[in-house]
Amino acid sequence: MKTNYAKSIQASLASIALLCASVSQADQQISTAFSLPIQVNAVVDETGCENHPGPTITLSGAISLGGFNARVIFMNNAMGTHTATVVREFDVTLLPAGSTIEIPKQPVKGGVGGNPHIYLQFHDGNGNDLSQEFYLGRCVQGLKVSADLLQEVMAHTGVHADGCSNRKGPFITLGGDLVLGGVHARIIFRNNVKGTHTAEETRDISIVAEGSKIVLPKQPLKGGVGGNPIISIQLLHGDGTPIDEPVVLGRCVQL
Repeated sequence: MKTNYAKSIQASLASIALLCASVSQADQQISTAFSLPIQVNAVVDETGCENHPGPTITLSGAISLGGFNARVIFMNNAMGTHTATVVREFDVTLLPAGSTIEIPKQPVKGGVGGNPHIYLQFHDGNGNDLSQEFYLGRCVQGLKVSADLLQEVMAHTGVHADGCSNRKGPFITLGGDLVLGGVHARIIFRNNVKGTHTAEETRDISIVAEGSKIVLPKQPLKGGVGGNPIISIQLLHGDGTPIDEPVVLGRCVQL
């Protein structure tokens, strides 16, 4: 009896392990690189404009992010054919448009003498400029700038499916993260207007560190299209335009 009972327990544990394995197989990840529109709204405060060897500049403000969405597409085969037809589509907001990243205040010193001409330029930290130079004026004028840029990001979108055999269709959960490229501000101090004989100093400020992550909260949705459909995912910009072609993941139980 003990031997049979032990065998029964082992069989039950094996069944549970197989079930857990099938659940873990229902998680897939889609990764893609794309350009995320951002708007940098920077505030440049100045002190000691007449000081030698130059003023102290403090950069602050916020970065407004473009949106990032995903479209979940459910398809079924038409009766007696191998042609998949779209049954239903759902758009899921993974990153709401207008989400912001605060720019931490960072003071720098000019070093080119009192009341210089000040320029600001955004770059990615690897020598690639993201914008032209913005002439902000002399130190005493009060300085603000807004710039629309494209931020290179890598999106990792996780897809989890559950309830594949439900009569009304499976439950799909999306989540993941965005890995950001670098955004830096180059502050340029010149004692004369660009194009004339000038003394020039530059200071670099890291606004977004390369490799920073934005976590995408998990977003659940219900299929409502019958059991075990074919599931595809298409990643979208915030305005709904596609980033890539849809990725077919397969039938729900095959993910």
